[in-house]
Amino acid sequence: MTALRLLQRMKRDWMHTGRRPSGLCGAALLVAARMHDFRRTVKEVISVVKVCESTLRKRLTEFEDTPTSQLTIDEFMKIDLEEECDPPSYTAGQRKLRMKQLEQVLSKKLEEVEGEISSYQDAIEIELENSPPSRREGRGRPESLPRARPLHGKAQGWP
Repeated sequence: MTALRLLQRMKRDWMHTGRRPSGLCGAALLVAARMHDFRRTVKEVISVVKVCESTLRKRLTEFEDTPTSQLTIDEFMKIDLEEECDPPSYTAGQRKLRMKQLEQVLSKKLEEVEGEISSYQDAIEIELENSPPSRREGRGRPESLPRARPLHGKAQGWP
């Protein structure tokens, strides 16, 4: 009875559109068995409904995205959700569209940051070119300081 109720809910959530019934039945059987503490493996269900493991996993993933999957077992048995969920293909398309928009926003921000970095680099180079030579030559170790003694072994010129 639970598997039938799951299938009705899957149909209400548009999961049946463009899908073969055996994949939906396999997902419903596996979820119903586990809801009632019958330990059935994916391979056992696959051998009964004759679908590929990836198909069964896809149907389970699609079911996971529905509001019904968030209910407890008691809530599932007592509450009949009236609202429908969008078809999985539609939600996948919306997700891809949001990702594309996010990529565009991030690429624009990346271009802005790269432009800002290059302007800082240009400003630094101009400042270095315009600085007096004495400031540029002062870089490095002054000759008045002795060389550092090596930590291990003897170096040439050291007692």
